[in-house]
Amino acid sequence: MSILNESYTLANGVEIPKLGLGTWFIDDDKAADAVKAAIEIGYRNIDTAQAYGNERGVGEGIRTSSVAREELFVSTKLAAEIKDYDGAVAAIDGSLEKLGLEYIDLMLIHSPQPWDDFRGGDYADGNRQAWRALEAAYRAGKVRSIGVSNFLESDLDTILSTATVVPQVNQLLVHAGNTPADLLAYCVSKGILVQAYSPIAHGEMLKNTEVRAIAGRYGVTVPQLCIRYTLQLGTVSLPKTANPEHMRSNAEVDFVIADDDMAALRKLQDMDYGEHTAFPVYGGKRHRRTMKDDGLDSAAA
Repeated sequence: MSILNESYTLANGVEIPKLGLGTWFIDDDKAADAVKAAIEIGYRNIDTAQAYGNERGVGEGIRTSSVAREELFVSTKLAAEIKDYDGAVAAIDGSLEKLGLEYIDLMLIHSPQPWDDFRGGDYADGNRQAWRALEAAYRAGKVRSIGVSNFLESDLDTILSTATVVPQVNQLLVHAGNTPADLLAYCVSKGILVQAYSPIAHGEMLKNTEVRAIAGRYGVTVPQLCIRYTLQLGTVSLPKTANPEHMRSNAEVDFVIADDDMAALRKLQDMDYGEHTAFPVYGGKRHRRTMKDDGLDSAAA
């Protein structure tokens, strides 16, 4: 069976496809064609965010595809800067309007801190307020599941201390070379499914000689090995591409990585993201300027 037909079940019983399409860096005017191509290939999990600036295009691709809406799983994310209840309520409705959809399958808080203070100050109360807004949208049927992104254990504890709904998802930077084992285990212990964004480390794994050697032994590409690795960790894998050929190749992962190779990939430490460290999710506290100041998109996922 193709990975495109496989799914996990969230804690609330909602099914989520194991492989999704990430849309970061896909311009709004190109997003509809990319999404329609992915759906035609067989993708049923589409991930976007308010910060990506392409919700309108993603929604158009979903609405004009040949597949019924209820067969698709659509995710978006509350902008990281929104840390108040009323702002979050308005933004959730804004995403529904931009997407042109009656409901969203999964909505996440994009980050526990605004991007210009990533891994910085104390936003505990703001995150609780944003979460309360997501819970209200969940109860109202506007979203089918809710979660977070880039949340560490302490950030999750902040949410859990007052939550009436436990986050169903935590979307994290996970790839061969960066496997946050303790955080993954903590999420599992709380019934939180992890989604792995940038499973190919924004392309940097293509340069890693150890990963290339392992991929060669299996007769697969580095992206295929990296995607398979995140799947075998038990996460949803969200590779980003607008190229239909890459979409097809990324879904050709019907092989199994042996235990010893999985162990080697888990131990691998490679978090050199080159020019991409300008983005907070790759650079952490080392890069506390806003991405707009760097001339870059204010998106991260």
